[in-house]
Amino acid sequence: MVAVIPLAISRRKGLRFLEWAANSYTDYGNILVAPECSQTTLEHLWTRIWSEGGFDIAFINRLLPDAQAHRIFAPGVSGGIKLRRNHREEVSYRVVGQWDSGAAWLATHPKKTRQNYRRGIKMLEEAGEVKFRLVAPDEPLQPMLERLSELKRRWLVQHTRESDLFEEGESVLTALVDMLARAGVLRIFVMECNGELVAVSINIVQHGVMMAFVTTYDPDFSRASPGVVLMVDYIQWSIDHGLRMVDFLCGGEAFKHRFATEAVTLQSVLGARTTRGALAACADRIWKRVGSVRTRDSTPEPQSSPAKETA
Repeated sequence: MVAVIPLAISRRKGLRFLEWAANSYTDYGNILVAPECSQTTLEHLWTRIWSEGGFDIAFINRLLPDAQAHRIFAPGVSGGIKLRRNHREEVSYRVVGQWDSGAAWLATHPKKTRQNYRRGIKMLEEAGEVKFRLVAPDEPLQPMLERLSELKRRWLVQHTRESDLFEEGESVLTALVDMLARAGVLRIFVMECNGELVAVSINIVQHGVMMAFVTTYDPDFSRASPGVVLMVDYIQWSIDHGLRMVDFLCGGEAFKHRFATEAVTLQSVLGARTTRGALAACADRIWKRVGSVRTRDSTPEPQSSPAKETA
């Protein structure tokens, strides 16, 4: 075996999409390629997938700039199979830099940011003893995962979102966490108040990078922003333990932007294989153009300054 392209076919809006396998549960899509695998072999493999069909549209998203997948999923590559850059992009925020310690990293932030962090801890301490810790490898995880899923379901309902990763009775999250634990890359950080879990972050450590996979908090403690307090603590922990990066993975949430030092754009490509797929792709491009025109037309013209008008 010299290459693996993990893809799956899903159905949405009457169309069959070829996309990354487990796309709903992962952040970065990529292929696995052995050093001896040639470009010709990769293109042949992709051509074989395309020719076997069973889908209307290939939509390959969340491509990091340095992803090996660009070797085949790029316009002009793949033996004439037409893939276009798609307008759908996502952002990934990271903390990257050189600091002597986690405390030194925190000290680089504005005074208000540091005060908010300490205020959050103080508010939690008013309710009881506060403890930040890394969960031990031999600690039973199921009660913690059930608590996490419960909190996440409350958050999803509050924000009118859905995710079957946290549905009651589902085993997907447990299976993922178990796999990460067996691979030796699992790191779970928790914030507790009087022994009760108020925030939790399931993270992954690999190649010197801390990746924040799933994070949630108890909304009953939302005034103290326990999720942000926990994030600041595990960032400091990561720096203190010599990790070179903290990767918040996909999502442009404001709290990530507040602490990140770097932002990476994740690209996507799209290709239609059937007539139905071509019509859908055409409709998508038209919708995007119409949206761009509306945005441009609704943007007010910049007004000249009094000095320029006088001039």
